[in-house]
Amino acid sequence: MKSITQTKLIIYVSLFLTLFYNYSFFENTIKVYPLNSENIGFVISTAFVITFFMMLLFTLVSSKYTLKPIMIVVLLISSMTSYFMNSYHVVIDASMIRNMVQTNLHESLDLLSVKQVLYFVFFGLLPSFLIYKIKLEDRSFKVEIFSKLKLVVATIVVVLIAFFSFSKHYTSFAREHKPLRFSVNPAYWMYSTGKYINLTYNTSKLVVKPIGLDATIDTNATSRKKIVIMVVGEASRADHFSLNGYKRDTNPQLEKEDIINFSKTSSCGTSTAVSVPCMFSIYDKGDYSYKKGISTQNVLDVLRHTKKVAILWRDNNSDSKGVALRVPYKDYKTPKNNTICTEGECRDIGMLVGLGKFIKKNKGKDILIVLHQMGNHGPAYYKRYTKDFEKFKPTCKTNQLEQCTQQEIINAYDNGILYTDNFLTKTINFLKKYDKSYDTAMFYMSDHGESLGKNGVYLHGLPYFMAPDAQTHIGALMWFGKSMRKKVDINYLEETSNKKHNQDELFDSLLGIFNVKTKVYDKDKDIFHNEH
Repeated sequence: MKSITQTKLIIYVSLFLTLFYNYSFFENTIKVYPLNSENIGFVISTAFVITFFMMLLFTLVSSKYTLKPIMIVVLLISSMTSYFMNSYHVVIDASMIRNMVQTNLHESLDLLSVKQVLYFVFFGLLPSFLIYKIKLEDRSFKVEIFSKLKLVVATIVVVLIAFFSFSKHYTSFAREHKPLRFSVNPAYWMYSTGKYINLTYNTSKLVVKPIGLDATIDTNATSRKKIVIMVVGEASRADHFSLNGYKRDTNPQLEKEDIINFSKTSSCGTSTAVSVPCMFSIYDKGDYSYKKGISTQNVLDVLRHTKKVAILWRDNNSDSKGVALRVPYKDYKTPKNNTICTEGECRDIGMLVGLGKFIKKNKGKDILIVLHQMGNHGPAYYKRYTKDFEKFKPTCKTNQLEQCTQQEIINAYDNGILYTDNFLTKTINFLKKYDKSYDTAMFYMSDHGESLGKNGVYLHGLPYFMAPDAQTHIGALMWFGKSMRKKVDINYLEETSNKKHNQDELFDSLLGIFNVKTKVYDKDKDIFHNEH
């Protein structure tokens, strides 16, 4: 194979990335700036800007020994980001990168498809192999530096000419249509990776700040001990609950129970990696960050400080996202612990098996059990329920959602909601057995919602400010046993259930239900507190 200069390789690869990895960017840009006489020059200029910007980046980090490895890594990752952006219209931001890093093998296999493999082969492996085989010309240091200097000057000049030639367009692009830049590949995932590293890793040793060390249980509030089961849902959007007026009967069993449905509840984030640690943290949505979350104890720690609350976390999802690091934790994603695994899937209902032993073991204590559902985790919605819950047909039976009609996707998703309805009802029935000796309650709150194809958007994880309500408006409800109903203000809860609520309230509400006294408790955020 004929040898080429580093400069030529940089130009070829940059052009290749622009032409074949930025379908989502140009698709989104043309929607905002239709290809007419006024906009076509601007749209073409964006292609030049992306290409020359990549030339600049590659030039600044290149050397005889680093250029090819860097390009190969960029191509391999960009092939996958291109697949997910094109197929699901997701944004590869810092939050999405955290989701990818924390995704386990089981979840990864749910996403694997023939189309994904083809993207990786044709846009990742093959061009990477060609780069590997290319021989670079061995030029003197002086010649190489001068060549790269000319390329740097050329890239800056071209970018400046584009900006000044279409300044009106670039002004609106930067100020009014910021989300367009989120689909620039590979520039945005590179930026997001840097942001993720900055938000995640500390140069110093992590020190977890204790909170609520003064926590005590108000024993005068009640003579009976409590059993509270907190169910953390997965990807359950509120507008697909018949409890909230959805046209389909997706909650036939819960509708027969004395539940209090919170119909206007918002999530803290649009992904499990953000919402789960945020909802259990002391920080509000506006104050929460990953670093704050991992370096500050959460509500489970505060309850643990009382020494009078036994806590157990059972997980049928990826993991607790750091929430349960200091309390007893059980993984229910495999048959090792979960005794109800069918059709290759360990079921949420399996988390209820054996809870009686934990309650018996902790007799004389208040008890909090957290059950983290697999719920409606996509895109393989058809796996999230057993065949006897396939009420809505036909269903999408693949993780390649583009192969299904939107109605087939919705059908499979709604069957998953129906299965969650059954799981929550079984949880309630489990608690009813203890109603004579304990005050019992169940809280259910989904981590985030889910997009099902409207406007071409699927799954979840979009930046919060641009996410549709489908990703932030979540299912949330409560149930109380007979004795507990006499001790909470049911009328007040029912009156406020149709008002706006959010996951920020969970921290103080869990402290409130267990009658915990501590300086970190805020009664104004406790959903049970009624001053009137």
